[in-house]
Amino acid sequence: MKMTIFLLLNASPGWLRLDRPERGRLAATGLEIFTRNGLSLRHFDAEAFHADCSDVAMIEADTPEAYYFAIEQLRDTALIAEGYFTVTGIIPSFENGFRTYEAAHAV
Repeated sequence: MKMTIFLLLNASPGWLRLDRPERGRLAATGLEIFTRNGLSLRHFDAEAFHADCSDVAMIEADTPEAYYFAIEQLRDTALIAEGYFTVTGIIPSFENGFRTYEAAHAV
């Protein structure tokens, strides 16, 4: 089953001090890892609605390994290594997982 992972992120003051073109460059460089190897990424802004995270990355992964390897790569990017973002939560999930379970265990 394809996994969907919600990665809760919080932007640092250092990130907010960067001008928008530099933020765009760093984000594109750091997040492109989620566009290959059976992965996809959607981004959501949450700072206007949530005090503990400013951004939510919704990552879809064909396998747990694809997700894990991408997170290892993410840790090496400036987004994490330079402290521009911290991960405040990770919510792994399966979309409609109960339906897959029920189909596999139908009597």
